[in-house]
Amino acid sequence: MKFLRFKLIGLSSLIALGFSLSVYGQALPGPDPLQMEVAPDLGYVPVKHGLDIPHNIELGAASSVVWTEDDHLILFNRGPNPLMEFDPRGRLLRTWGQGQYIRPHGMRLDPQGNIWTTDVNGHTVRKMNLEGDVLLTIGKHGEAGEPEDGLLFEPTDLTINAAGEVFILVGHGRGTPQLLKYDRLGNFMTKWGGPGTGPGQFDTPHSIVVDDEGLIYVADRQNRRIQIFDDEGTYLKEWHYKGLPCGLHFDEDGTLWMVSGFAGEILKLDENGKVLAATGEPGKALGEFGEAHYMTLAPGGVIYVADTIKPDLHKFIHRGTH
Repeated sequence: MKFLRFKLIGLSSLIALGFSLSVYGQALPGPDPLQMEVAPDLGYVPVKHGLDIPHNIELGAASSVVWTEDDHLILFNRGPNPLMEFDPRGRLLRTWGQGQYIRPHGMRLDPQGNIWTTDVNGHTVRKMNLEGDVLLTIGKHGEAGEPEDGLLFEPTDLTINAAGEVFILVGHGRGTPQLLKYDRLGNFMTKWGGPGTGPGQFDTPHSIVVDDEGLIYVADRQNRRIQIFDDEGTYLKEWHYKGLPCGLHFDEDGTLWMVSGFAGEILKLDENGKVLAATGEPGKALGEFGEAHYMTLAPGGVIYVADTIKPDLHKFIHRGTH
């Protein structure tokens, strides 16, 4: 039997919530029916993340998270230890990146397992091996500018296709919102986009992934849509949503997942962008979000979601395994 998640809230409920929740000194909206998708329940429940972080190691706001082929979790956060690696039991193995980032944002793994990070205020993209050695830097630390000059302006996220080409989103609010394409050596090739609401234009391009056919999917956050392009920038189509598309993730089966910002939803999409199932909402309780920023899936279908506003690393498991 399927149960639909009708996220409808009456006026009295909103008044009871005070229209917002204050978390860590920041106001979070209560569940907003205008931003919540109507879809079957995903069948997941939140649990504590279970990471064993020593008392002398400070964890900042979680910005992004990935699960490696070695079954290790790597957390990118905005504290003094930007990169933290944990084993499958949640034991901290190491930290690195101290003093190298201004505002950590996105993180991805390429087909070879290398780690890529974006520093939105540091205006750089870094490629590292699993030992943390920097193999490539695109942009110059702390210097904003155009890709033709070897610079970046507010890179948010990136993806790497099977040919090793790198696609970087820039323009988080001050810089021109664009998609930049580089070759495998980090040489600038082309760009497309610009501010606006039309096809191929962006308003805060926030997340990017590539599918097995090489198509590029961009979470065009403030325009509340995902835009799809070929690898040369040809606009193909777009999908619209009620909330703010924040983080995209393809699982091993090729299913596209999305976390929806301040709506605090985890959404499973079909091949046409329709929401198949959803869970989550904003709030202060376990599994409730300040901002669902980026996500990953671990073996067994475990979902991790980085939250920059609450701040927290959220973990969700199948209801039947709880």
